Amino acid sequence: MSVDSVFPQLEALLPHVQKPIQYVGGELNSTVKPWDECDVRWALMYPDAYEVGLPNQGVMILYEVLNERQGVLAERTYSVWPDLEALMREHRVPQFTVDSHRPVKAFDVFGLSFSTELGYTNMLTALDLAGIPLAAEDRGIDDPIVLAGGHAAFNPEPIAEFIDCAVIGDGEQAVLEITEIVRAWKAEGRPGGREEVLFRLARTGGVYVPGFYDVEYLPDGRIGRVVPNKSGVPWRVSKHTVMDLDEWPYPKQPLVPLAETVHERMSVEIFRGCTRGCRFCQAGMITRPVRERSITGIGEMVEKGLKATGFEEVGLLSLSSADHTEIGEIAKGLADRYTEDKIGLSLPSTRVDAFNVDLANELTRNGRRSGLTFAPEGGSERMRKVINKMVSEEDLIRTVATAYGNGWRQVKLYFMCGLPTETDEDVLQIGDMAVNVIAKGREVSGQNDIRCTVSIGGFVPKPHTPFQWAPQLSAEETDARLGKLRDKIRGDKKYGRSIGFRYHDGKPGIVEGLLSRGDRRVGSVIRAVYEAGGRFDGWREYFSYDLWMKSAEATLPEFGVDVDWYTTRERTYEEVLPWDHLDSGLDKDWLWEDWQDALDETEVEDCRWTPCFDCGVCPQMDTSIQIGPTGKKLLPLTVVK
Repeated sequence: MSVDSVFPQLEALLPHVQKPIQYVGGELNSTVKPWDECDVRWALMYPDAYEVGLPNQGVMILYEVLNERQGVLAERTYSVWPDLEALMREHRVPQFTVDSHRPVKAFDVFGLSFSTELGYTNMLTALDLAGIPLAAEDRGIDDPIVLAGGHAAFNPEPIAEFIDCAVIGDGEQAVLEITEIVRAWKAEGRPGGREEVLFRLARTGGVYVPGFYDVEYLPDGRIGRVVPNKSGVPWRVSKHTVMDLDEWPYPKQPLVPLAETVHERMSVEIFRGCTRGCRFCQAGMITRPVRERSITGIGEMVEKGLKATGFEEVGLLSLSSADHTEIGEIAKGLADRYTEDKIGLSLPSTRVDAFNVDLANELTRNGRRSGLTFAPEGGSERMRKVINKMVSEEDLIRTVATAYGNGWRQVKLYFMCGLPTETDEDVLQIGDMAVNVIAKGREVSGQNDIRCTVSIGGFVPKPHTPFQWAPQLSAEETDARLGKLRDKIRGDKKYGRSIGFRYHDGKPGIVEGLLSRGDRRVGSVIRAVYEAGGRFDGWREYFSYDLWMKSAEATLPEFGVDVDWYTTRERTYEEVLPWDHLDSGLDKDWLWEDWQDALDETEVEDCRWTPCFDCGVCPQMDTSIQIGPTGKKLLPLTVVK
């Protein structure tokens, strides 16, 4: 049976909201398939505004993977701004997809991709607008299966009450497997209702259904154990890992936005995973092992993507793009191929020890020469040993000297504040490093218009990392530490004006910390914040620290815990962590040993180039590191006569 578009009702509201173009759909390369010709239908959401959600690679890839399959359709939905939300409630317009403006409630699966935990209240907004009960236990057979994915889904316990299931790891193969299970269940007449289809998903071992697990707590508030409450459900759920990225060259037809978005470029993921071993980095830990896309595979994706979109910049994406074994050949080959078209190339950021001026020149040959971004992360040599960021200040000064000496005028340095064992002195050394960078830049360039921007974020301990046991620095201590650094930089009469200083206060980090290491009891806080009007917590103009703290104070005491219990408290080895039953492949003992190495300021090499350190991923997940070089060159795809 066909499902009607809600666009006629929506269209009347659009003249009364800001940026109405973001809600109309029809982007280049978007897909609308006939509803009646498909038997499994997905609504995919990145729970943020269109301008952030549309460029998201994860959603874009799954959108295309699903729509390529016969009998399957996928459409996209994004968070609506509060002005449209109010009008939708007033005029009873439900949460809709931008592709065909069909109501989200009509779909079989509602899949949400969380790259950050600060999107949880937006999820509740979307569920409520869609007419889907917030609590999974209240949903009926005609409600969509609410599925969480993305990096934050590696600990979905804070939203366990609101989701039906979660997938951890790579989604390309997982969504196809889920599709076939849903298709078979529907073809059989939906026997056993929602519980049966969720059970079929759970018993694969790769889909986590929170409702099939009970959490037992100890008198002191810690978790005693997490146990399945249904026969046939696995004790641990494993992550999905896609091997051989050349077999998954997505997106082939990248979406071109109608409204301005945060990234106006065509992006290609050149490899997935990272083994640098930065102890703070959840993305690097949970995406192991490293899997490189071949130089020829990258070239074909760039060629097809540019033809399909008309973009004038290509982003070469990964967690550490300059580590690709053929990055020099990739950059030169692409720059050669697109010299006449003036196609620019970009890397998200460059490791200090992976930078060379030849690579930088290739990346900027056809585009504009913007600033360079490096991420030392720790202000002192000691801190960089703690976090396993093996970069010395000498390395950094040598690198920026090369950059300034070759015509660059601006460098951005990214650091974190609140790292384990950090002191005021460690943070104040960030100022010394910035001064040394400016001094060296002036020396090698002979110019005084040298700029260095210092950008600082608060450290948040994340699940499945060696720092998952670490205490988080309080918001007050973070702000005080950063205040001392700000005063030091501003007080430098010789160099201070050449140093930009950007930082976030410590309050959003505490909320993120509550959500990232929380358990099911934190769901009550999320619901209270949502009901009190919390939305868009990743946006400074909407985020309310006071609202989160008041909601926590109103809900957590009945469980005998508080915000500090989840954030500034250090965990012990014996403690059962809320995500221990979700298997990222990393051995918990190896993570603990790496945590002890951090406290001892011991560095560990990258296993891509050195012997295995037994993190557990490859044998546990039956995977292996896949790297080049292939020895091939990125020749033009067509012969020029």
